[in-house]
Amino acid sequence: MITIGQLAKYIGVSTKTIRVYHDKGLFPEPDRDASGYRRYDAKDATDLIKIRTLAEAGVPLSRIKDLRSATDKELQQALREIDDNLTTRIRDLQATQGRLRQLAAGHLTPLPGEVNTHLQHLVRLGFTPRWVDLQRDLWVLVFATHPDRASTLFQDEAEILADSSLRQLFLAYDHAHDLNADDPRIDNLARRIVKAIRDRYGPNNLPELDAASVIPALIQDAVNASSPAWQRLDTLIRAQLSA
Repeated sequence: MITIGQLAKYIGVSTKTIRVYHDKGLFPEPDRDASGYRRYDAKDATDLIKIRTLAEAGVPLSRIKDLRSATDKELQQALREIDDNLTTRIRDLQATQGRLRQLAAGHLTPLPGEVNTHLQHLVRLGFTPRWVDLQRDLWVLVFATHPDRASTLFQDEAEILADSSLRQLFLAYDHAHDLNADDPRIDNLARRIVKAIRDRYGPNNLPELDAASVIPALIQDAVNASSPAWQRLDTLIRAQLSA
């Protein structure tokens, strides 16, 4: 018969761990001897080794308590289930690790490859880094909140930018950022943009914001807040489209 300290030393755990196992009902406490000390025998040592092995393998303590009274067949089945759960957790952790690495690389959320290629192409077309960053944030929001429509909306914009005359309007919008809000060029640009929208979609099929979603409004608010010129341009475009 040995003391709790001796048992802990032989098995390779702390006395605190043994007391935790006692408190959780995993490891029954032995009776005290005449001196008031708990004494453990060989069977206690064997049981403690089993508990320690299961715990180190990642088996939750709540499951260990159930497995102590399980048959060999039940134990093997339970261990296979635990192994499957660990495999799933490892896969999820690896996915989380991948997302963290993307965050560390400066990517808020993964975007389809074609969108990333498109964003890189914007720089070569003459758009400012500010515009590219704005577009990236916009598509992150669109793909996160409207996954069923995002690809269609993206293809529509890609087709617009493939048209050189329409692309010039986007470039003009980009470079209007630093104009004074009362610059007459803003009025002219607004008229040109409205005409292009009507020519592309027709008078009865103009694109409308999704009334059930606040995301488009948030995006436009962020755009407008960065430039008084952009804010006035947006106001003029909306007014003329509604006329």
